Amino acid sequence: MTHDTSTTFTRLVGCRLAIQLAPIGAAGQGPQLSLAVAGAGGHAVYPAVFLSAAELSDDIDRLRAATGAFGVNFVVPLLDRECLEIAAHRAPMVDFFYGDPAAELVEIVHRGGALASWQVGSLEEALAAVDCGCDVIVAQGTEAGGRVRGRLELLRLLEQVVPAVDVPVLAAGGIASADDVAAAFAAGADGVRVGTRFVAAEEADAHPDWQRALIDADSSESVITRAFSAGVPDFPHRVLQRSLDGVKRIHSQTVGSVLTRDGQRRTLPRYCSDVVSRDFEGHVEAMPFYAGLSVGRVRAVMPAAQIVAELAAGVPATQPAR
Repeated sequence: MTHDTSTTFTRLVGCRLAIQLAPIGAAGQGPQLSLAVAGAGGHAVYPAVFLSAAELSDDIDRLRAATGAFGVNFVVPLLDRECLEIAAHRAPMVDFFYGDPAAELVEIVHRGGALASWQVGSLEEALAAVDCGCDVIVAQGTEAGGRVRGRLELLRLLEQVVPAVDVPVLAAGGIASADDVAAAFAAGADGVRVGTRFVAAEEADAHPDWQRALIDADSSESVITRAFSAGVPDFPHRVLQRSLDGVKRIHSQTVGSVLTRDGQRRTLPRYCSDVVSRDFEGHVEAMPFYAGLSVGRVRAVMPAAQIVAELAAGVPATQPAR
């Protein structure tokens, strides 16, 4: 049985375990994965990207009916202001990524009654987020899968950020085992944010071929590229090399389609950034299989609660006061 731990982060957000589900796009929408992580004692960050206001509102209703241990994530360059207002007033936390910290956005969140979190990639960005009033900082190292803001390896970044700020700091990037969690806490983190490992959860809406690829791959196959940026800003992102090889082998300008919530199919262009979900039809081998450097420690598809328990085993029973 997992022992409960208490950190500045868990006390702030009201969860038992300092394990946070990263916003993993369509693979984390539903919101069955978030409910499973929160139900196991962790904290879940729900991805709002590409959701309409009505869809996000419905999803928040489902989350709120079961837990208070969640937040809603926005990618700043793709921000929908109506969705932000909904999240600020109805979610316990609003999380931002991939934009310079902005006091205006934090003020909207606080006016709505929510906590504000910002994922950063440098000390300068962390200090700016605190100056804007953020309640939580997520320090992302270059090991992270998906979109990469980090400029340093995680432990080096934590070494800089933790002593410089007076709010809880979560560690993100390359975390998939209890040993990884323990190392993050030893570096002063108040909790961890985990993405790649949860893509291989039973409750994730990730395409089975993506999940199998994560299990099959090792860390040497996880590479940073800007290739999968059709239709969005060309942020650097970390994927499996086989995705780059696969997209180069096809000649069509489209790779397939996904099912929308209204029952229609949406066509996806070659080199699209979309997370490949279970309802994808087409050249799945040409889709971005996002994966952090922790991919070599993904061994099987398993229930989210089991993943939470394995990770939580690395959280020390007591943490030094900050």
